[in-house]
Amino acid sequence: MAAPGARRPLLLLLLAAGLAHGASALFEVKDNNGTTCIMASFSASFLTTYDTGRGSEISNITLPATAEVLKNSSSCGKENASEARLTITFGRGYLLQLNFTKSTTRYSVQHMYFTYNLSDTEHFTNASTKGIKTVNSTTDIKADINKTYRCVSDIRVYMGNVTAVLRDATIQAYLSSSNFSKEETHCTQDGPSPTTGPPSPLPPLVPTNPTVSKFNVTGDNGTCLLASMALQLNITYLKKDNKTVTRAFNISPNDTFSGSCGVQVVILKVENNNSALELQFGMNASSSLFFLQGVQLNMSLSDAQDPKLHISNNSLRALQATVGNSYKCNTEEHIFVTEALSLNVFSVQVQAFKVESDRFGSVEECVQDGNNMLIPIAVGGALAGLVLIVLIAYLIGRKRSHAGYQTI
Repeated sequence: MAAPGARRPLLLLLLAAGLAHGASALFEVKDNNGTTCIMASFSASFLTTYDTGRGSEISNITLPATAEVLKNSSSCGKENASEARLTITFGRGYLLQLNFTKSTTRYSVQHMYFTYNLSDTEHFTNASTKGIKTVNSTTDIKADINKTYRCVSDIRVYMGNVTAVLRDATIQAYLSSSNFSKEETHCTQDGPSPTTGPPSPLPPLVPTNPTVSKFNVTGDNGTCLLASMALQLNITYLKKDNKTVTRAFNISPNDTFSGSCGVQVVILKVENNNSALELQFGMNASSSLFFLQGVQLNMSLSDAQDPKLHISNNSLRALQATVGNSYKCNTEEHIFVTEALSLNVFSVQVQAFKVESDRFGSVEECVQDGNNMLIPIAVGGALAGLVLIVLIAYLIGRKRSHAGYQTI
């Protein structure tokens, strides 16, 4: 079995070569009259951690061009009900399902489900367990009614041991016509949406990128958490004037931090006068992996209808690496926590549970950084190959030229 460090470069090469995801495909759900109610176009891949007799492995499953809508499981929603559902089937027992809900002003993918087949030896070689498994999570895919949700950047949804990555996504539910709306709601990853109307009198607070903070948590047996990262909170809430806003708040290096070391959970808590952010790192003993599994936030917002904000999610799977190693990512990561909170993480390096000599262990880089590095490497390799071809052609030409001058 390949070591975790050896598997990661292979996965990065697949992603850089374009083999880890295919072109975007279009999926439609229609009602009994043949009217389209859901349209979605995206490409997707699913990074799935599974157990073998020799430890954990990672399988990268791509949504193929042959994927299709499963009609008997997809729905426009019953009359006078808001729920709608898109179910996509592919391969031997694989399903991707998006469950939509709506309010008077917005719709969202409330839940995403992914079903995979551990008995499929093509993707799960030497899996310890067999059979069909399903994981799910809430998402931050949401848009205004009668507008198309558009996201060019990667959308990452953490579902337990599976990370779903949607790319170049165009999605709309509850269509008023059988085509995408020309008006769009853009995802936060792509930046602020362009506006055609007058500016809001009270625009959301969008500070500059946060400053990197350094954290360490120590228990009776020494350091159990070492972290260097910049953190930003994106919070969506209802103001006193009944307007919904999304504001960004930076975590400052001057904020007070504390924590605790447990056998199964390591906690980092960062506090200031208005907020208390708690990050919970868990561990999978069978696979020897640590990861961010929970986020809790308590915050005071003076202009909110409910000034006391409490948010929590304990089913995340982000910032993952092998115990004894450190997770590192220079690229900004967007971690969806709940509809009301997402966490932006910049320039992160973190190690939990096992920290030797208060220093980071071997680095396991995120996929995004691997892509950024492999592009110039690939370009350099291509240029080197071109130079080599020119050099060989030159030497062959010289040899033929000398062959024309023979001694008489």
